[in-house]
Amino acid sequence: MTIHKRPNFLLILADDLGGYSDIGCYGSEIRTPNIDALARDGARMTDFHATAACSPTRAILLTGTDNHIAGVGCMSEMKASGGQRWNVKGHEGYLNHDVVALPELLQEAGYHTLISGKWHLGLKPENNPASRGFDRSLALLPGCSNHYGYEPQFGPDYLSFFERIPPLYSRDGKKADIQPNTTHAVDGFYSSDTYADNLLDYLQDWRQGAGEGHGSVTSDKPFFAYLPFSAPHWPLQCSKEDRDAYAGVYDDGPDALRLRRLESLKALGIYDDAVVPAEVIAPEATEWDEMSPQEKRLSARSMETYAGMVTSMDRAIGRVTSYLREIGELDSGFLKGRSLLIPLDTMVVFMSDNGAEGAAYEAMPVFGKELLRIINRYYDNSLDNVGNHDSFVWYGPRWAQAATAPHRLYKMFSTEGGLRVPFVIRYPGFDPTFQNGTLLRAFSTVADLCPTILDLAGVSHPCPDGQAAGSWRDRTVAGMRGKSWVRYFSGEQLDGISAIHSDDDPAFGWELFGRAALRRGKWKILHVAPAAGGRPDGKWQLYDMSVDPGEVNDLSEEHPDLLKDLLRQWELYVEQTGTVWGEDKLPIGAKGTGWNGTDENIIGGDALEQTRAWMRLGKNSHPVAAAPALALKT
Repeated sequence: MTIHKRPNFLLILADDLGGYSDIGCYGSEIRTPNIDALARDGARMTDFHATAACSPTRAILLTGTDNHIAGVGCMSEMKASGGQRWNVKGHEGYLNHDVVALPELLQEAGYHTLISGKWHLGLKPENNPASRGFDRSLALLPGCSNHYGYEPQFGPDYLSFFERIPPLYSRDGKKADIQPNTTHAVDGFYSSDTYADNLLDYLQDWRQGAGEGHGSVTSDKPFFAYLPFSAPHWPLQCSKEDRDAYAGVYDDGPDALRLRRLESLKALGIYDDAVVPAEVIAPEATEWDEMSPQEKRLSARSMETYAGMVTSMDRAIGRVTSYLREIGELDSGFLKGRSLLIPLDTMVVFMSDNGAEGAAYEAMPVFGKELLRIINRYYDNSLDNVGNHDSFVWYGPRWAQAATAPHRLYKMFSTEGGLRVPFVIRYPGFDPTFQNGTLLRAFSTVADLCPTILDLAGVSHPCPDGQAAGSWRDRTVAGMRGKSWVRYFSGEQLDGISAIHSDDDPAFGWELFGRAALRRGKWKILHVAPAAGGRPDGKWQLYDMSVDPGEVNDLSEEHPDLLKDLLRQWELYVEQTGTVWGEDKLPIGAKGTGWNGTDENIIGGDALEQTRAWMRLGKNSHPVAAAPALALKT
């Protein structure tokens, strides 16, 4: 007798991993053998899209609906730059309760649900992973933090920029004690290693049936494991060994790297020789040829550190997948030593949350100079120290556009450089035609993952068949906007590997801070400011993505009727999602003033004060429950 066990899920998310070409299986010089192995056994997607920034992608990933519905129409740390503009429903800055989260549904259906890593979807107790369906959780609550858990002893000139990103972690809903690893000890705290090791502890408890105070756990119960790294998000930090493994690799600068990466993408067949790359846009960053020798060395050292972080993350991933293989959970097989034969398999996904981080904080008016003054006072960014716990660097827009080429721009933009990310999926249960190293060119989005996982798990969403709303646990929740891939990966799609989303499916939209796009089939409309390559007259652009991934040939004048039809689809998207559509609020290369401001009296509350409330607590405590919400505009 055979009992068919539901699949396990391992969902791995990198943070600000630049673009396709930042991992080996997409043509990088950065060594990622474990991710590459997943790609060899599974599939790589070439037209997969996240959103343009961290928390909006995470909100969609865990709900299958639009970020403007799920509560992250605006990121919490950016709300101060918009005044009352984002004081509306769906723009709370955290994963709201108008949606049901994927782990909540899986937990209810008998899955053992785990998270170890970056959360970035809410600071209040009711928005903690422990309150949103995770049985076990170690979570970095802010959007980023020092990877060694270190903070200098700031003086009264402490900027709220740094107050927003402390090493603030919760474990199972209560404040966790993170010991700064100032000696870079191998067994000390380092984000990628700690997240992976903690997840391994959870999996070992699951395997052994040990709940560790969280009830009985059995390995007959399938698991959903979410491993969201905070690497390689700034501050760029890794061991000297990992950093120095790339010594000299980037000494010829970002433009040379960009050309090498493009050639690698062509050699792998991801793009053909005719692809036209977008032009580099970086008015706020010094040209490589204009830098002094010391500036070049420091810039290359930042990129070496970034590469070392990616390799370190890959090694951590390898420890998790090796353990799953060791216990027979990675591949289809049969569990031995029991009276029943139970087929075992795990779907593994690896992706990034957005395009490369190209912000040049040093170029931000007024605030940039103040930020650099604080960094120079409290950190050591000397050449040999870059990457250590007490350094604080980022790599800027030119290195970012080496990673996103041939696409235009990077994180925070609705161009392909901000949206299109590497995606690897490995699952033995799929048709072999769609695994074994296959390169898949079908358009797909992060919204598709939630319905796909629920489909494979045999779990129903409260809003079936594309319904806009339904009921779950006495509250109204939104429906999913993504599409399950199960028929596609099972070889049932009549259109073959070129069509997950047909022309009959709704168009897919993106918007963040007044930068927008919409995709239907091969056509994409784009709205960005002229400084980002938008039209001088402020009108929308139109691109054929099947031949123009660089978005260099605007066809809006040639196809006015098509543009008009897609603009009607955009208006429908805005209406259905509650998107606040208005002026682009961010200059090129910066993130606005929100990082150093406050957002009092704004829906969702003041995220800075919520962070401070956590930091005032001792270990194993949590802030008091939230006060009643402010009245919302609709």
